Formats: sequence, C-alpha cells, structure tokens
Amino acid sequence: MANEHPEQDKTRKRAYEMRRAILDYGMGVIIFCIGIVLLIAPKIGLTLDLDNTLRYSLGGLFLLYGGFRVYRGRQKNYYH
Repeated sequence: MANEHPEQDKTRKRAYEMRRAILDYGMGVIIFCIGIVLLIAPKIGLTLDLDNTLRYSLGGLFLLYGGFRVYRGRQKNYYH
C-alpha cells in the first residue's frame, strides 16, 4: 500500500528532474557568462578594482563552475 500510484510518482520525479535541469542550465549559463566578463573586462572597457591575478583566477573558477552546472543539468543524475 506504500506505492499506490507508481505512474504519478514517475511523473512527479520527471517534473522534478526537469525543474532541476532547467535551474542548472540557467545558473550555469549565467555563471559562465560572469566568468567571460571577468576575463575580457579590460577589452570591453569595464574597470574592476581587482588585480589581474585575482580577476583571471575568479574568471577561471566561474567558467569551470558554470560548465559544471551545465554538465550536471545535462546528466540529470539527481538521485544517488
């Protein structure tokens, strides 16, 4: 009696996975774009109060984490 509606559970699980994937894609793209802006800031005329080492480090981390979020959204492996 614990699982009376298995089809409803599957639908709910798919809806949850879709919401998480959309969130991961969206946040991944935003974070990735922030990394790009940090890396090309002087070329587009944006002045930041950061030294180049910190700017490049943060830009690289943002690119990596944004890429990871997009990858995780593509994998949809939310249940371990």
